[in-house]
Amino acid sequence: MDFGLVLQTDPPASRVISLMKRAERNGFTHGWTFDSAVLWQEPFVVYSQILAHTTTLRVGPMVTNPGTRTWEVTASTFATLNDMYGNRTVCGIGRGDSAMRVAGRRPNTLARLGEAIDAIRDLAEGREAEVDGQRMRLPWVRDGRLPVWMAAYGPKALALTGRKADGFILQLADPFLTEWMVKAVRNAAAEAGRDPDAITVCVAAPAYVGDDLAHAREQCRWFGGMVGNHVADLVARYGEHSGMVPEALTEYIKGREGYDYSHHGRAGNPSTDFVPDEIVDRFCLLGPPETHIEKLRALRDLGVDQFAVYDMHDAQETTIDVYGAEIIPALGD
Repeated sequence: MDFGLVLQTDPPASRVISLMKRAERNGFTHGWTFDSAVLWQEPFVVYSQILAHTTTLRVGPMVTNPGTRTWEVTASTFATLNDMYGNRTVCGIGRGDSAMRVAGRRPNTLARLGEAIDAIRDLAEGREAEVDGQRMRLPWVRDGRLPVWMAAYGPKALALTGRKADGFILQLADPFLTEWMVKAVRNAAAEAGRDPDAITVCVAAPAYVGDDLAHAREQCRWFGGMVGNHVADLVARYGEHSGMVPEALTEYIKGREGYDYSHHGRAGNPSTDFVPDEIVDRFCLLGPPETHIEKLRALRDLGVDQFAVYDMHDAQETTIDVYGAEIIPALGD
């Protein structure tokens, strides 16, 4: 199992770079960041410095979207970083939540997202693609490689992931829901004539190492609110008891009254008071190292290839170091 570190690009960028260097030293293989231009600093600028100060770490957004930038700009940015640092980027992509909503726009449609996945990958790897009716190619790309991993929860998004993406990003660490969603992605891949096992599965969730569970829950409760944004969209689309989405995912958002993106992804987010302890425990990894190892082994047995640690809390360095010293060695292939 591989391990990634997920951060927000809060200033100063030097701290983000320092934490990513620390992660690489501790055995993490991937460095991810949020991508929302209004809320945080521009990630692709920061990626250039992360890549310059690391040796093997792969970097990318968790996640970008097809609406913030034109597709050729996104592809060219990835391709430039790959040309400079040797194909060390991954394009995590989704419909767009905070990046679009904060700017007063609606998340992208799945149809547009599917088109973008093909176009961005093709352009970044030197092939011709169609963007808004115009055929184009980046003539300077040589030997480019850009895996595109899609974030998804709902049945139509999971099916699109199976048909189009090189990887699947699932932003929660509940084994029951992981099993259900990985199966949906792999079934869609098989139906599309693809090798289901060729799709990389990445589970991303907060991890907090320590014995004070009450404190750990408060530091990670924000995550249930972030996931709740996507769940609310699914309930609006499919209905609360449609059978299309497991009730284990939808039941807890009944107390959700709104969401303030100014606190998005941050400990102490006041918009997440509705998230019960049970959901925090299910979606996150909390407790002593052996508890993390047990849950990660269960996820690995379900086909998870990477666990990406959301490290937005008051124990960032400690989490990275304990993962490097005790948890990654226990799960490494």
